[in-house]
Amino acid sequence: MKNKKVFFQDWGLIDYQQAWDKQESIFSETVKTKIENRNRETAYEAAAKDGGAGVAYDTIEADETFNYLVFCEHPHVYTLGKSGKPEHLLLDEEGLKEKHAVYYPINRGGDITYHGPGQIVSYPILDLDNFFTDIHLYLRTLEEAVILTLADFGLNAGRYEGYTGVWFDADNEKARKICAMGVRCSRWVTMHGLALNVNTDLSYFKNIVPCGIDDKAVTSMQQELGQDVDINEVKKNLKHHISVLFGMEIL
Repeated sequence: MKNKKVFFQDWGLIDYQQAWDKQESIFSETVKTKIENRNRETAYEAAAKDGGAGVAYDTIEADETFNYLVFCEHPHVYTLGKSGKPEHLLLDEEGLKEKHAVYYPINRGGDITYHGPGQIVSYPILDLDNFFTDIHLYLRTLEEAVILTLADFGLNAGRYEGYTGVWFDADNEKARKICAMGVRCSRWVTMHGLALNVNTDLSYFKNIVPCGIDDKAVTSMQQELGQDVDINEVKKNLKHHISVLFGMEIL
């Protein structure tokens, strides 16, 4: 039976490296459990074929894998995905120091992006075998959760064909991105996730080519609405929409 129970954790404002290490620990433990389950199944199958085990394949008890939905914010940081180009960071070491920012090449998909205070970063660490094994559907479902959350605040956002994330006015020259996404998936276990600009200092995006796209703007809920937004209210709505769309039982 699929385990759709999900442990929700809000890590608050947390150093990027610390959050990455915590993600990796949960991710690695889940992958390890899946490998051990598969090895056990393979051994039973082989023994059954030899007539030695006498145990039917469908009676093998697998260890449960656990799912997590993490929300947090980070101090100023730039992260570069595996397919990104280092030259898309427009600051040298001295420039990073002046901006009180740090830089990490990391193991998610996508190019370069910025995280900082006033931005909701969400890390779903899920065993997709508990939900659905389709990485494109996974990304589209996360996008839909953000689109629905923005609609709760009167903002009409959508998708931009050929790009991940959530956008405004994707069909014209005013196209601007409000939510970036980049994930890692191994053995159907996910990590990394999405970053939704709420009250984000957008000037930090001027120091990069965001997601490798040099001709589109970046925006925030604050900029679109012309006022500060209650980030805790946004978190509550985003958590709700993610849980409903994935059929999660939030713990």
